[in-house]
Amino acid sequence: MAKRVLVTSALPYANGPIHFGHIVGAYLPADIYVRYRRMLGDDVHYVCGTDEHGVAITLKAEQQGQDYASYVDHWHGVIAKTLADVDIEFDVFTGTAAHRNPFHAELAQQFFQDLHGNGYLVERSEEQFFSEKTQRFLPDRYVQGTCYHCGYEKARGDECPNCGKYLDAKQLKSPTSTIDGSTPTLVETKHWYLDLAKVRDEWLGDWFEGKAGDWKPNVQNFVRSDLKELRERPITRDLPWGVPVPVDGAEGKVLYVWFDAPIGYISISRQHWEDQGQPERFEEFWKSADTELYHFIGKDNITFHAVVFPSILWGAKRDWILPTNVPANEFFNLEGKKFNTSAGWYIPEGALDGTVSPDALRYALCTMMPETADSEWTWSELQSRINDDLADNLGNFASRTLRFLEKFFDGVIPAWSEPNEADEALLAAAKAHADEFRAHLDKFQFRKACQALMALGNTANKYYDTEQPWVTVKDDATRPRCGQVIRACVEMIDALSILATPIMPRVADNLRYAIGRGDQAVSLETVGAPPSDAGEITGAQLASALPTFIDAKGNKKTALFTKVTDDYIAAQRAQLEEMAAASEGPQPDPIADGIEFDQFAAVDIRVGTVQTAKKHPKADRLLVLEVDIGVEVRTICAGIAEAYAPDELTGKRVLVVANLGARKLRGIESQGMVLATDGADGKPRIVEPNADVPNGTRMK
Repeated sequence: MAKRVLVTSALPYANGPIHFGHIVGAYLPADIYVRYRRMLGDDVHYVCGTDEHGVAITLKAEQQGQDYASYVDHWHGVIAKTLADVDIEFDVFTGTAAHRNPFHAELAQQFFQDLHGNGYLVERSEEQFFSEKTQRFLPDRYVQGTCYHCGYEKARGDECPNCGKYLDAKQLKSPTSTIDGSTPTLVETKHWYLDLAKVRDEWLGDWFEGKAGDWKPNVQNFVRSDLKELRERPITRDLPWGVPVPVDGAEGKVLYVWFDAPIGYISISRQHWEDQGQPERFEEFWKSADTELYHFIGKDNITFHAVVFPSILWGAKRDWILPTNVPANEFFNLEGKKFNTSAGWYIPEGALDGTVSPDALRYALCTMMPETADSEWTWSELQSRINDDLADNLGNFASRTLRFLEKFFDGVIPAWSEPNEADEALLAAAKAHADEFRAHLDKFQFRKACQALMALGNTANKYYDTEQPWVTVKDDATRPRCGQVIRACVEMIDALSILATPIMPRVADNLRYAIGRGDQAVSLETVGAPPSDAGEITGAQLASALPTFIDAKGNKKTALFTKVTDDYIAAQRAQLEEMAAASEGPQPDPIADGIEFDQFAAVDIRVGTVQTAKKHPKADRLLVLEVDIGVEVRTICAGIAEAYAPDELTGKRVLVVANLGARKLRGIESQGMVLATDGADGKPRIVEPNADVPNGTRMK
């Protein structure tokens, strides 16, 4: 019986391109699962779009001098093209910004009001970090400091990437603004918070544990740990771009992007069904108790989809459906490191064009998928999966069967005759592989599904080799048996095309047109069964249905897959290393010649605080500083004017070489030297001591 299935992939953030790490984490597995469920005859609705609010977008748009809508429009287009290039097919792909989705703000505000009215929101005023330099409140993720749990020095205000714990930004040690490098101050502001602990105690904990065993192990372990430490989470922010908070006294405040983004699944779905002229279908999917809801996401989104969003849905008390499962993947790396476009560690657009087809890429990524633990892309693994699995297994079987038909049977596929024991064993094995394939996809085990597909290819190749049709075709007495063998091989091509459909849809189409079944329905139930039409098949495209390519000698040929050469792999590795090296920027100066300890000890470096700073009247590069070094206040001329305005330096902690002889610089006596280094932009940067060290302390 057909089931109603609703599938979402994490909304990609419209603030930059997405890479293969994102694709293999949230979009490819969802697309495969959607295609699989449609093969089963289910009523499937696949929803996605870009997440288009948040401080990161406002900052980047402002830096580039663009209005917010134009900025997100650009990245929406880039992301949509990237996903389309690997054949990710959504029923709807829009976004959350008001100019793209007229239903989003209304629905997000409704959820806020429902949660507020049902007692799951807490309103309070409290201190939040504020940058005096840029005159804006800082979201927690833009505050960096030392984690109070593990001591990691570059923890974000919302989460520590080292120990994985959620943090209270105000408890960070030595906080700084990652936006402008300043030390933020705490300023009081009013916000609303989702009381997750209350939801957990009333419902969430029991609901999650009631589905124990359904969750993937990585999700179950993560959420169980999360539930122990749930706290109130802010759902509003002081920002000029986003969904306005729908209460009096909230002027200038918008819904926090993590709150409104998952509601985007609902608003995008509503937009789709309104556009289709079927508004009733929206509630069929989102409010029918028998709808299955699946969120495909990456590791970093587990909390939002297995804890926060279910709490929002349930707390609204409007009969919204709840997730059936959240099949989250872990992180996907590139050659031992994280994908990082700014560091040059990524696969550039166009690197695979003309060499790796979209389907070959989909299959290779599927075999590398980080289902329960982190995994990685390596160029050698890509080559192995394409050459060994696709070209030598699946492609080889299809090609030799189709070319055999062209050469010895004049392109006519023989009729199915009475099967012998070997044929019956072949059909039984095909059915077993299909059953394994289905069981793996039911459990979101995409890598094992690929293995089942290749196992069927191995079985088919072994049958072909054992039956030796190239021998039996030459004798009139054995030629009928040859015809049955080749027809059995055609049925295996059909079976392979069915298992390939969700993973490699173009390849599946090629194979089915090759054997004259391009317009027939695809069903797993037919794998391993004798053909329903046992007669001869004429007019099939055979090898001409396979993709064409130009070989090394310039000849036009056809093949289901073309192999990846060692030279191509070597070139890609070299390009990756070159991009990484080019992104490193200037290399550090070589270490100076060694000195004796006494030479170092003779330098008296003291901690100080800048009291005043002003421009040097006769030198544009110099600033004149008054620095308290504990024992006295020194006048120091420093060549840092191109990097610092005088008003930035008041109160800044510095290190001063205190026993350097006084020297007049353009008429003003400088009584020491402030330590500085060159930043990545070549401009000087002051070396700052820890704020806990008092003025006058000597470095040793």
